[in-house]
Amino acid sequence: MAAHTISTAGTVNEDLAKERAKCNFNIEEVTNLLDGGKENTIKRKNIENISLDSGAHIDKIPEECLGPKERYENAVRKSCVYAKIVRDEVLTMTGMESFGSPVLRRTSDAFFKEISPFLLHLGMFVPTIMGQATPEQQAQWLPRALNMEILGTYAQTELGHGTFIRGLETTATYDPETEEFIFHSPTLTAYKWWGGGLGKTVNYCIVVAQLYTKGVCYGTHPFLVQIRDEDTHMPLPGVFVGEVGPRMGFHTADNGYLGFDHHRVPRMNMLMKNAQVLKDGTYVKSAKHGKLSYGTMVFVRVELVYEVAFNLAKAVTIATRYSAVRRQCQPRPDQPEPQILDYVTQQHKLFIGIATAHALQFTGYWLWDTFARVIGEMKEGKTDTLPELHALASCLKAVSTSDAASLIEQCRFACGGHGYMASSNLPALYTFVTATRTYEGDYTVLLLQTARYLIKAWEQAEEGKAMTPTVSYLVHSAYNRKAKWDNSCEGITRAFYAVAAGKIEASVNSIRRRMKTGLSFEDAWELTTVQLVAAAEAHCRAVISDTYWKETERMTSSSSAAVRSVMRQLNELFLVYWVLERTGDLLMYSTISGKDIIELQQRYEELLSQLRPNAVGLVEAFDFRDEILNSTLGAYDGRVYERLMEEALKSPLNAEPVNQSFHQHLKPFMQGKL
Repeated sequence: MAAHTISTAGTVNEDLAKERAKCNFNIEEVTNLLDGGKENTIKRKNIENISLDSGAHIDKIPEECLGPKERYENAVRKSCVYAKIVRDEVLTMTGMESFGSPVLRRTSDAFFKEISPFLLHLGMFVPTIMGQATPEQQAQWLPRALNMEILGTYAQTELGHGTFIRGLETTATYDPETEEFIFHSPTLTAYKWWGGGLGKTVNYCIVVAQLYTKGVCYGTHPFLVQIRDEDTHMPLPGVFVGEVGPRMGFHTADNGYLGFDHHRVPRMNMLMKNAQVLKDGTYVKSAKHGKLSYGTMVFVRVELVYEVAFNLAKAVTIATRYSAVRRQCQPRPDQPEPQILDYVTQQHKLFIGIATAHALQFTGYWLWDTFARVIGEMKEGKTDTLPELHALASCLKAVSTSDAASLIEQCRFACGGHGYMASSNLPALYTFVTATRTYEGDYTVLLLQTARYLIKAWEQAEEGKAMTPTVSYLVHSAYNRKAKWDNSCEGITRAFYAVAAGKIEASVNSIRRRMKTGLSFEDAWELTTVQLVAAAEAHCRAVISDTYWKETERMTSSSSAAVRSVMRQLNELFLVYWVLERTGDLLMYSTISGKDIIELQQRYEELLSQLRPNAVGLVEAFDFRDEILNSTLGAYDGRVYERLMEEALKSPLNAEPVNQSFHQHLKPFMQGKL
């Protein structure tokens, strides 16, 4: 049958329709919970309708079928179209409170399968001006940035240094005669690297550089630097800027490099909220300069927990819908092929993804509230709780990005060969989230930063000092007592805290034992880093598990019985899953027995069975429009095979029956005439 005759547009796959019919809870009620209230759901839908109903996001040729240059140019075109919709229509309706909203990030995915070149303008350039500039500087720069009269990005990472900010080599040396900073890249490794939009799009940049004045280096500070002419877009004198070249993902982001050869910038372009250089070159800083500056950086890590939860939710929606449509194998000769969603192994692959998307989103809400409280305290001059926030944001960013990447790849595996198709959108989701594991702080480095906080917290607990909330469990973990095991959700979270405490104590003892042999603290620390990473991860998993359980109970306290039931099942599945993944740790630090583990394995399989009728309903509660999922496998109508063929026909290689390479190369080769 000819491909063009198989379309059944307007119909819904029968198996998917049956899945929706068997759902036993109110999907909209769960959607409202995930959105933070019915009013937020209504507002989100309105923004999505304004942004997407015109069809401006649609590409005639899939972007992955274009060449690198054409992909970038198309992304710039659509970035301008989408920004105009947001500026002229969305913000007009909702007001400026929607600027920077996760809803705008959500709808942008309909325009960009990968990423917009404007993303860091909104994600880091504008927030840094808001957080680090004085009121006078904000008055000068924010209106132009918000109206996108200028476009900016954020340049911190260099070829030679990433997470180790103190090691950055770019210099900004103050010249009091001209009241300018002279920016210079003294080595090749000092070149800025990776800035999204930096290669060809932006004309301004937040540059983090080592500040020198009066012959003294005062460490890294942020500066607002113009790098291109506003009219011609040509690089300014002394600025060397370009695109970093092909990479695993982010193909439409024009990630760039940036170097300076004595490029001059006005003194007032130093962001001076927390530190400043006076006209004569005198350096003046706030007493809390370092902590205040870092508070803004933590903001990005807090946001990334939301970001990966969102992308994991998309992946698991695609894979679950596909699993309801796809039929495979024939266990019984006299019966039709079952839906692959009926296989317990498939449920095992997917349901933990749904649960983890909830866990990370709920933890993200909680982390954001914590962040807002700490920032409020900082504005009043109180910075005592910033170390705890830093430790939380560091480990949650590390673990959430790692888990989400692994589970998105698992969703791709669950879709078999079709998951390998770019049109499934699973490869793009995976490459995007995989990158988040490294940028804004590498996984291992961030967990070691959390570990430093945990080691100090353990020492404080030994001294009987008051503990901040997320480490208060250490007070009750003295004398190496094992946690008394019970199979309840509360019992499981207590045991996870006991594992964390046990691993922290083991790390402390290892450091102390090594120092007794004559090693310095730094050397003893380095030799213990494998244990320290494990301890920080265990702490993070305990916090996520505890937060997910408590937030589920709180958020569903007034929900219907059916919604409370399915949300608790999902929550319990998450907890039991991690017990089964960490049985060795639990055997060491709790009184769990082999009999308990067998019972939990049985309970896990029961939960898979209980969740099976509601699987499609649970992913549809994420409420993704087809345009946002951008997937042939995950569309609402379930027309998987029709959509795969429709996308295949869009390939430029199918524009003609015979490609010119046949006459140029294949035919001569096959005829022995090459």
